[in-house]
Amino acid sequence: MKIIIGPKRVKNLKAWFSSYVKTFKFGDKELRQNVILKEEHTKRVCNEILRIGEQIELNQDEMCLAEIMALLHDVGRFEQYAHYRTFHDRKSEDHAILGINILNRYGILNGFEEATKDLILRVIGYHNRATLPSSEPEPGMLFTKLLRDADKLDIWKVVTDYYHRGNGQRNGALELDLPNTPGISTEVYRDLINQGVVDVNTIRNLNDFKLLQIGWVFDINFEPSLRSVRSRRYLEMILETLPESDEIHGIYNVTQKYIDHRLNGMREKQL
Repeated sequence: MKIIIGPKRVKNLKAWFSSYVKTFKFGDKELRQNVILKEEHTKRVCNEILRIGEQIELNQDEMCLAEIMALLHDVGRFEQYAHYRTFHDRKSEDHAILGINILNRYGILNGFEEATKDLILRVIGYHNRATLPSSEPEPGMLFTKLLRDADKLDIWKVVTDYYHRGNGQRNGALELDLPNTPGISTEVYRDLINQGVVDVNTIRNLNDFKLLQIGWVFDINFEPSLRSVRSRRYLEMILETLPESDEIHGIYNVTQKYIDHRLNGMREKQL
């Protein structure tokens, strides 16, 4: 598949995105704050995907396509929060599918070749799945991995900033309205100690949710992304907000060994 997308397309979509988000910046303070939260998240995911893309040597058209996917990946979040007052997909709608419906409703991608339009929509639809799609061919798999890495890197920034801000004010939207109760779920521990994906249905409290976020490292795809996880200390920062327990430290130790193993393996391939 030949990808031909110039910077002008990116510029035009950024203008549409900005004007679309503005339509949600009315109403109560909580609504405006969470709309801005997702708007700023989107901008940073665009920067993250370009940073990774440059390091894995994407060409200019591929970089433009990656940035467009990042720009539009969470477009469903604004309508989701305005309507349901939550970012919890299971309590509202799948925000990726909602975003695809919004893009189709407004015809935002109608100027693209059909194959490119379908690729963008597929990758957006994959970005929040628990695991990578098993049957997606290239270049869809490449861009899916890129978007998922970039998205996770910034979500880690958002949640670690939130957990450490220290003003005592809670944001239920960021915590998925989970209770801040003691302990962790046996199922969450079992999944993570085995380097597995946590089933969101086993999440019972905020501790479980934080551990699920630590476990995202098992779904990171590119070396630059893994290096960022380590250098920015995201996992350590989440660990610092969890209670002391052998089980939690055991999970953390597994993640560190996993990162070491992955980075060593990537380094050997380059030699």
